[in-house]
Amino acid sequence: MKKPDYIILGIDPGTLVMGYAVLEVYGRQARLQVMDVLKLAHKKDVYERLEMIHTKVSELIQHHRPDYFAIEAPFFGKNVQSMLKLGRAQGVAIAAAMQGRVPVTEYSPKKIKQSITGNGSADKEQVWKMLQQVLTIEEQPKYFDATDALAVALCHHYQQSSPLSKATKTLKGWEEFISQNPDRVKINPR
Repeated sequence: MKKPDYIILGIDPGTLVMGYAVLEVYGRQARLQVMDVLKLAHKKDVYERLEMIHTKVSELIQHHRPDYFAIEAPFFGKNVQSMLKLGRAQGVAIAAAMQGRVPVTEYSPKKIKQSITGNGSADKEQVWKMLQQVLTIEEQPKYFDATDALAVALCHHYQQSSPLSKATKTLKGWEEFISQNPDRVKINPR
């Protein structure tokens, strides 16, 4: 089988359930490799949960060798304690990716929903239905945390394959743009 152009590991961080998904990309076509969750609720100790997150993300990186790591950024809610716990879970997952030398990108929930459905306020069911269509997936997973992780990975694929992302990645500033595009510079006479 042909080797993918790149592999993306998507993570939906959580303190009770962490979703993860691996996408393989061939040209502009993305294919689901794996989508599942890590259940953390059975561990009472928060530090054991954090260790489990780190271990699982490290295992996924070792097994799938992703080129990119995409994770959902915590959203701002009313419950500060929940946000702190979620931030820790996210931080541990990011640390595992950094340790595995995989570049990390964070996406806001609104950006992910916008990329997948065209609507930044879409609900989880709408996101899942679009994922099913785009990636031709039959069965629905038990947890939306898994589909959220898949949405993060697909969002990253869309950002990677955008013509705009290539332009911004290759240029380091206006000076470089001007040097590469002298014909596009117009001088205004006074």
